[in-house]
Amino acid sequence: MVSEKMKALGVKKSVIREIFEYAKKRKAEIGADKVFDYSIGNPSVPAPAIVNETLKELIENTEPTALHGYTSAQGDLGVRTAIADYIKSTYKTEADPNLIYMTVGAAASLTISFNALITPNSDEEIIAFAPFFPEYRVFVEKAGAKLTVVSSPAPDFQVDLPAFEKALNEKTRAVIVNSPNNPTGVVLSESTVIAMCEILKKAEKKYGHPIYLVSDEPYRELVYGDVKVPYLTNYYDDTIVCYSFSKSLSLPGERIGYIFVSPKVQDAGDVYAAILGAGRALGFVCAPALFQYLIPNCLGKTADISIYDTNRTLLYEALTSYGYTCAKPDGAFYLYVKAFEDDAYAFYERAKKYELLLVPGDDFGCGGYVRIAYCVTTEQIKNSLPAFKKLAEDYKAGK
Repeated sequence: MVSEKMKALGVKKSVIREIFEYAKKRKAEIGADKVFDYSIGNPSVPAPAIVNETLKELIENTEPTALHGYTSAQGDLGVRTAIADYIKSTYKTEADPNLIYMTVGAAASLTISFNALITPNSDEEIIAFAPFFPEYRVFVEKAGAKLTVVSSPAPDFQVDLPAFEKALNEKTRAVIVNSPNNPTGVVLSESTVIAMCEILKKAEKKYGHPIYLVSDEPYRELVYGDVKVPYLTNYYDDTIVCYSFSKSLSLPGERIGYIFVSPKVQDAGDVYAAILGAGRALGFVCAPALFQYLIPNCLGKTADISIYDTNRTLLYEALTSYGYTCAKPDGAFYLYVKAFEDDAYAFYERAKKYELLLVPGDDFGCGGYVRIAYCVTTEQIKNSLPAFKKLAEDYKAGK
């Protein structure tokens, strides 16, 4: 006997992963250059030079048993101190290394945090703003909570503040914020953040318990121009930051990130203790040591995001000239494009005929759209434009 729920998750992968696997198969059949795979947020831009330089230095100058041995369960204190110092100096907010927990990427950060905050069998709720990363539902439900979805209306995909206020209730335990957003690339404005946090403060007072703001931040540094991404601990005390270096440093396969509990959180020590306990219960202790030790040298560094900016501009301008509609992203590396029909899966199937692999938006909580991950080579984007144009022309011709 096995868990039928876990079996179902194993049999049916996320829609993103399903298309990613199809892309690999299709590339083997007809050649990688003929398949325009926009499925997964897998950076094509190399990690910055400091990554390889630091790894080389660590390997050559650190005693192997120290380099590859266990760290403390919550992560090496020196690494956590470097992160706390960086947070304090960069975001002008309080930070304590003893409230930081090193993790295997943002997925582990979120999973640990939700399990730390949720009381099993309590009917507690966590709110997410649609469109949202589909795995939120898996993580939240595994922790024993209900995912409550509040839609963020197009075209700007900012928070629907009246709907958010209405969704809050005595069972609300946490709210997930993802800015820059996956799948839209939209950054929440400071005015939106201030208004959202005021609503949360009123709700905390009304219901008499903390409502945690969980900030999912794998794309924080991936912004274009002078766009500001508000650091939420400066706006709301009960904030937990779930960070990953996967996108900023182009290290998605290395799985390294952290949880940061703001010292301003009510009973921050207890919240952190619950995070320690959840990490222990889930088996997420001692994140990869080598990549922990890498981090202090790489804080604030990024891969060459000018390449993503080039891709963003090229793709956005071409698609909108062909008649597609989407919000221009200020961050991350995604376009969320309105399909030419209500059924995004049907649109996806038609796009496949031109070897365009786009992710239907239904699992993101917002149907009628497809996500395009433009963290691919600029060459792929240029080569795919005729296919995007032909797809649009087919719809216009009623084919």
